[in-house]
This record gives sequence, C-alpha cells and structure tokens, in this order.
Amino acid sequence: MTDRADTASEHPRRTGPTTDPTEVERLLRQGPFHEWLGLRVLSVGEDRIELAFAWRPEWVADPDAGYTHGGILATIVDLTADWALVSRLGRGVPTVDMRVDYHRAASRGEDLTAVGEVVRFGRTLAVAEARVHDGQGRLVASGRGLYHTASASS
Repeated sequence: MTDRADTASEHPRRTGPTTDPTEVERLLRQGPFHEWLGLRVLSVGEDRIELAFAWRPEWVADPDAGYTHGGILATIVDLTADWALVSRLGRGVPTVDMRVDYHRAASRGEDLTAVGEVVRFGRTLAVAEARVHDGQGRLVASGRGLYHTASASS
C-alpha cells in the first residue's frame, strides 16, 4: 500500500488561479498526453495563454503529403482554449462542446504555436477560443470551446 504522503509528493496539488508560466507548464505536463505533445508555455496572462508545440513524426496523417493530422490540430485548439482559463481556475476543465476550423495544412517538421483567449466566463460554463499558427506565422486552425467551469470547484 502506498503512503498518502508519497502519493502527494508524486502528484503535487494544484495551486489555484495562476499566471506563472513555469507553474502552468508544470501543471500541464503532469498529463502524459500533454507531455507527449511536446508543449511549452510561452506566456500566461489574464484570460490568455500562448503555447508552443514541438512537431513530432507521429503527427503525420499522410506520409506522402506530410501534413499534420487534423486530430492533432483539434487537440491543440481544445487544450489551448481550455487552458486560457488557468488564470481564473488554476487548471483545465471538461470540454462540453467544441468547433474547429481548418485553414491550411500544417506541414511536416513545423513546430506550432497557439494562442487561447477567454471569450466569456460564467459560474457553470465558459467560452474560449484558440488560434494555431505554423512556424511561418500562418493560421492553420482555429476554434471555440465551451467548458464546464462548475467542476473546477472540487
């Protein structure tokens, strides 16, 4: 049986609302999928976050064409919009609904950056948007999500 103190040190508690990029990156990287995505937190502000994602060969949808799979782009939109709420909640929350628009292919080998911003924050639900850009600053995907903020009170 594992001692509760040992478990607590392996999984530090979230600290509440924060705009500290180092703390937000630590929180995000606790999730193995987020770690696999190779994300870095570039900046965090009130109702805003900017993330960078290191390209991975596993992202490729079609080896001949070499473009990034749309599911990866949708993940980046969702993750970035969700974590734009970190300055208010200190963590990500469940996605209720999401829409993604694809503007151009993200090419093989290009790291991506994403900016997320809160549109509306309510007691139960919040709306946030994200834009994903390729290494040349071109918009590759954008989207909007509806997030369940009431769950953040636990």
